[in-house]
Amino acid sequence: MRDVIVSIEHTAGKPRRVSLEALSQAKEIAAALGGSVHAVVLGKGAREAAETLKGYPADKIHLSEDADIDAFLLDPQVDYLESVAKAAGPSLVLVPNTMVGRDIGSRLAARLDAGLTSDIVGLSVDGGKVACVSPKLGGITVTTCAFRGDYGVAAIRPNAFKAVPGAGAGEIVELAKPAGKTYAIRIDDEVVEAAGELGVEEASTVVSGGRGVGGPEPFKTILKDLADALGGAVGASRAAVDAGWISHGHQVGQTGKTIGPNLYIAVGISGAIQHKVGMRTAGTIVAINKDGTVPIGEFADLLVVGDLFEIVPQLTASVKELAAAHT
Repeated sequence: MRDVIVSIEHTAGKPRRVSLEALSQAKEIAAALGGSVHAVVLGKGAREAAETLKGYPADKIHLSEDADIDAFLLDPQVDYLESVAKAAGPSLVLVPNTMVGRDIGSRLAARLDAGLTSDIVGLSVDGGKVACVSPKLGGITVTTCAFRGDYGVAAIRPNAFKAVPGAGAGEIVELAKPAGKTYAIRIDDEVVEAAGELGVEEASTVVSGGRGVGGPEPFKTILKDLADALGGAVGASRAAVDAGWISHGHQVGQTGKTIGPNLYIAVGISGAIQHKVGMRTAGTIVAINKDGTVPIGEFADLLVVGDLFEIVPQLTASVKELAAAHT
């Protein structure tokens, strides 16, 4: 392998954070292999997304806004990625570890006769071989595997790496439509996520609740109020999810989402190792807990000891006052 190819997921021309993280990591791997970084961005809004990608370390940005990409289910994207991979020669292909990314990655691996591994949290090069690190069995064990053959496909876990801006050559390459392709599964309608429902994996600020909040109501009231005031999202510990207080999509931790916000506020969370694994790449960590000896206090930047039902509303009011003063 020499080159690294990154499949870019985007929404209406805005690249997803995991794609930018993969692109940043791709530069390190390509440098170790002595190759180049290729970004592939497809579908409506691809040209707009490509402008953002110019601020990241891509040597070439391959794009197509072919109408078939949005009209049919996944196969057109696989065709375009296959054409880029075969033109580049032996290479590593990075896809996001999302439902779409894993589906595209597995189909592409079959066509390239490539090895495939998912939920990657580490990448390295040793003796010209790319090694991938990924947790298995709910994090009970961590595996390291290396690719054999000319191609490899790796699905990158969101927030496992940092998205580091750094302009590459950023050469735009218009992709030719794959010849002789017909598609059977047409998309007739899409379900669009409700506006304002920011996912914890995409948010720059996350306010999470744990067993200490005592029930489901705080997730809808004081925690959501603070998250909204900060322009962030509501997260949760496994204990809160297991208790049925909030859905699994909000869970942060080894068996939930891995996140990397600029600010993480943990409310009523003890901070077991399984939770720490999910937010270890956060910028600033603030813990609010009535117990000053909880494990999260050992790695939080700030531990506030007291009644969360008094502290959180006061913090929300202060954030709102500060925001109003600057408008």
